[in-house]
Amino acid sequence: MVPVFLLTDWLRYKPVVVFQCINLFITWAMMLLVQEVAVFKAMQFFYGVKSACEVAYFSYIYSIVDLKYYRKATSYCRSVQLLGYTVGSVLGQLLVSFNLMSYNNILVLTLVLISIALVTSLFLPMPQRSMFFHQSQSDPLQTPEGGDRCAGNVSTEGPVRARGCSQVFLLLWRDFLQCYSTRALLYWSVWWVLATCGYNQAINYVQVLWAHIQPSQKVQVYNGGVEAVSNLFGAATAYGIGFIQVDWAQWGELFLGSISGLGAAALFIMTFTDNIWVCYAGYVAFKGLYMLLITFAMFQIATELSMERYALIFGANNFGSLVLQTIITSVVVDGRGLGLGIIPQFIIYGSYFSAIAVIFFLRGVYTIMRVRQSHRDSTTAEEPPSLKDSDTCPEQRLSRRN
Repeated sequence: MVPVFLLTDWLRYKPVVVFQCINLFITWAMMLLVQEVAVFKAMQFFYGVKSACEVAYFSYIYSIVDLKYYRKATSYCRSVQLLGYTVGSVLGQLLVSFNLMSYNNILVLTLVLISIALVTSLFLPMPQRSMFFHQSQSDPLQTPEGGDRCAGNVSTEGPVRARGCSQVFLLLWRDFLQCYSTRALLYWSVWWVLATCGYNQAINYVQVLWAHIQPSQKVQVYNGGVEAVSNLFGAATAYGIGFIQVDWAQWGELFLGSISGLGAAALFIMTFTDNIWVCYAGYVAFKGLYMLLITFAMFQIATELSMERYALIFGANNFGSLVLQTIITSVVVDGRGLGLGIIPQFIIYGSYFSAIAVIFFLRGVYTIMRVRQSHRDSTTAEEPPSLKDSDTCPEQRLSRRN
């Protein structure tokens, strides 16, 4: 992710979006053409590069959208992404359930769709500016006293200039420290790292859980249909959050904690049920709730930053979640660690989200109490003095002195 992030800025977003499509095409082509273990390991590498390149997609979107449209742009992009997953899941389920295509032919169809996406990416407009390497002449290397680079109060006019690597790394580190010094942004980012890590763990191993509850060799499975419903539900929640008008500075952390708690409950239901349909329902709820929260967190962070600094925070947050996910996988799943079965794994994942819920719920309660106390203090300070404490006439003042 680190080299991809720097390349994203240096190449100004679009080439990395194209490169992401190329890596995805290579991944599926290798899966289709070669059936060897070594090749599958190489395939995982290319898929990892593709995943790292996702930083370019949303950074590109924010580079061409005005700040006032960040919230709706985030909900639109996330919704469209989930709708694509929905169509793919429905199509896959239909092709398998009705024996319309073999698995190899489905891979061929996937390659065709990826090729169309690759060609489409070539026609995207090219941004003229980027975060560090390509700045306008009026953008200073050092922020003026009182300026706020993270809030986007840097002029964007003037001819574009290129910067050297030493200047870029100095500016990168300075912006990184300054952006995360904002307490609200830090809390949102902590939730992003923790929740995305837990979500990815659950999504990666949910197929194993379904096979444990109802082995696919015995009955017809509907995993594709369930993925379609979950993505559609996630798209609906991601789209709807763009139209909710709430004082998120006051209620946001309580919202994160409460919805994370519902996600933890959904994971526990999935873990302890013996009914595959109940497990499916829990999965749909869990995925939809996460998509609601991550979309919410994305545009909250985006509104705190300029469009350029968003790429920095997006990359750093995803990098942190991947590091944490690697640690959890090594300890919980890998045979050289605890090597737990699927049920103990999901008990841990549910407990993990429960801890996130408790932390942010308590933090949200504290934030609301602090805001209300501050409001009461300000109201008291503005109230006029009462009659019994005021001197209404000279005779009263003389009487008090006596």
